[in-house]
Amino acid sequence: MVIIRPVKRGDLDQLVAMAGMTGFGLTSLPQDRGLLARRIEQSVIAFQIGADRPAGELYLFVMEDLEHGRLAGTSCIVSKVGGFEPFWAYEIRSTRHESMVLNICTEAKTLNIVAEHSGPSEIGGLFIAPEYRRHGNGRLLSLFRFLFMAARKDRFEPLVIAEMRGVVDAGGRSPFWEALGRHFFDMDFPKADYLSVKDKRFIGELMPRCPIYVPLLPPEAQRVIGLVQEDTKPALKMLQDEGFAFAGMVDIFEAGPIISCLLDNIRIVNESGESQVEEIASQELESAAFIVTNTGEDFRACMGAVVPMQGGGVRVSDQTAEALGLKVGDTVRYGPLRPRTPRKEGP
Repeated sequence: MVIIRPVKRGDLDQLVAMAGMTGFGLTSLPQDRGLLARRIEQSVIAFQIGADRPAGELYLFVMEDLEHGRLAGTSCIVSKVGGFEPFWAYEIRSTRHESMVLNICTEAKTLNIVAEHSGPSEIGGLFIAPEYRRHGNGRLLSLFRFLFMAARKDRFEPLVIAEMRGVVDAGGRSPFWEALGRHFFDMDFPKADYLSVKDKRFIGELMPRCPIYVPLLPPEAQRVIGLVQEDTKPALKMLQDEGFAFAGMVDIFEAGPIISCLLDNIRIVNESGESQVEEIASQELESAAFIVTNTGEDFRACMGAVVPMQGGGVRVSDQTAEALGLKVGDTVRYGPLRPRTPRKEGP
């Protein structure tokens, strides 16, 4: 059985090993032991202080295989982007040009730099080891974050964003970076990506502030604006099914799309609820798969069956209770792993 829990200082060695499997573009899981140790410390402190308003705290979680005692994945939440180090992105706009003399009207897309100092909450850092990419584990590792946030709304912004991995090949080459960023930063994409984790100030110092006309970029670069890596497509589709949509912005390095949704509009938040545990069953329970979390200080989440009882409250299995540290009378928050009904299309 796998569970989700907050990262611990003792997880550093396993996270370092996991970072070596991520490839390029996952800046929230850097291939740098010192940086990872810093991120773990930031997260430990964030859980300890229990902030009553979002101020850029990092909440880093790991997926643990209880049977084998090893980490299987990781994901995180940043309570608020911006602040001392702004959140950088390109906003896509349309510029209209008209000539009365020639009776010609054209429209061109432009990339406009945005430096957000007081931004929304952000989810990111999702990585799961290849051997665990089955049985809904990836969905669990992504969606539990929304139940965590819904139960602690004062710690997060109403709007949630996610930066999706743009197109970068196995050698770390980004067509968009080669066409644009390299001219101003004089370095390859992997180095710029790594440096942005350590200190984002160089972005404001070197990035041009004037609009970039998309038609002036090479066709290869134009084609990847707003696209994701092939292996990122399932994660994008899952978040879209939860209510996320393109926010009209892309990453400044590799042009991956930024998607957003109000926390209250996220599917699993709307379909979730809180109940007391009235019974812990020793036998296997029949129900749809739920993401189940405890609500105490020692946060845990897992997949399990939840059966409502006639007098109120719910029944959970002893396996779920043991994994989450539950006893009768405790409160759980739970939401269906998959949508109960197909999501309605907009008008």
